[in-house]
Amino acid sequence: MEQHVKIVGVLNIAMGILALLVMGVGGLLVAVSGAVAAGPEARALPGFIGSAMGILGLLFSLPAIIGGWFLMQHKEWARILILVLSALNLLSVPLGTALGIYGFWVLLKPEASSLFS
Repeated sequence: MEQHVKIVGVLNIAMGILALLVMGVGGLLVAVSGAVAAGPEARALPGFIGSAMGILGLLFSLPAIIGGWFLMQHKEWARILILVLSALNLLSVPLGTALGIYGFWVLLKPEASSLFS
């Protein structure tokens, strides 16, 4: 069961980094393309949208990265955080749904609970 907990941690870190890259690069592309395509009076909106995408990417991916890291170190609070993130991941079809189901399956087993106490 310890191996499954480690896999859940690594997958959450990987998904967090992927989300951070996608939102960060996407936000940068929106800001740059809007600044290039729009006239001087309309450059503020694409810059705001791009910045908002980057900040939201950071806010959503940072808990997954931190939680995954500390889950591998068997911290009880990280287990609870990853369970909450697993519930939110169920809405992200298809990869997030698979990660959410796997996270629930691993972290709600009694054998996994004994690792964190």
